[in-house]
Amino acid sequence: MAGRPKIYTPELGEEIAEMIATTSLSLKRIAEKCGISYFTLRSWYIDREHPFSILYARAKELQKEHIAEEIMDIADEGVNDLMTIARGDEVYEQENKEVVNRSKLRVDARKWLLSKLDPKKYGDKLEIENKGEITVKTVTFE
Repeated sequence: MAGRPKIYTPELGEEIAEMIATTSLSLKRIAEKCGISYFTLRSWYIDREHPFSILYARAKELQKEHIAEEIMDIADEGVNDLMTIARGDEVYEQENKEVVNRSKLRVDARKWLLSKLDPKKYGDKLEIENKGEITVKTVTFE
């Protein structure tokens, strides 16, 4: 059934909007989970006259806050950052680089996404300094 178009219902719209607002799943994965095609889901939110369009816009606004919270949760979670190594009688802890690198990737991906979804709030700030000086360079050709 996944990937096949479904008839829109308010209940389905609410279910999809809730998934958007409370997860960082891609729309493709959400469509799969709800048993509809990505094309169908996309056509619902692109059509400004479709009832899902408003739900989608609200859900995307809430999703940004959810993703920002996820960044903090991922960054603060350190349970698996160390692994216990046993060699003979010696036991020690060592950084689990795979877990740490995966966490960094997850944070970076979310930061990038937020900077694109809401650049004014989450994008990099550019500092432009104007010293009031204008330099003109003259080039002459002979």
